[in-house]
Amino acid sequence: MGIEKSEGPNVELELLPLVGVGPLRFGMSAQEARDAVQAWGLPRVASSDPEPGQILLKHDASGLNVMLGFTMGALSGVELFRFLDEDADVRVLLDGLDVFRTPSVDLFELFAERGHEITENDLGFDELAELKVVLANQSSYEYPVDEDGDPLYYDYVRLADQI
Repeated sequence: MGIEKSEGPNVELELLPLVGVGPLRFGMSAQEARDAVQAWGLPRVASSDPEPGQILLKHDASGLNVMLGFTMGALSGVELFRFLDEDADVRVLLDGLDVFRTPSVDLFELFAERGHEITENDLGFDELAELKVVLANQSSYEYPVDEDGDPLYYDYVRLADQI
């Protein structure tokens, strides 16, 4: 599946633990990453440095941001920040589950049912250590909240080749 874009604003990003996101692969160069995201036809790249430490991709229509991190010139991590427009036609999938639209308590249980061990910490970060994935809902943006006033969804996910 990877990253799919159809006519209009539809965006689907598949998170591939230990591999990357869609066509982005850990270990690729900054230029290879730029070439890969150009095929999406949607993000604005906010870095032109030939050897960046990071490249920020912005999807203006939805407010989704993707940060690519590089170590010694190779892609080593991808961070995704939840879209700002609740009506955005954006899906970010991990193991077939939409990490930004499935309530975090449900997602937590679904991952556990699928055999993924989740470690929580007091700072609000949940880690799927064997997948090298971190999820959080720590934004100050006014995302939907549950009846207790807690964030309903995760608003951040990080995949890396090492955690």
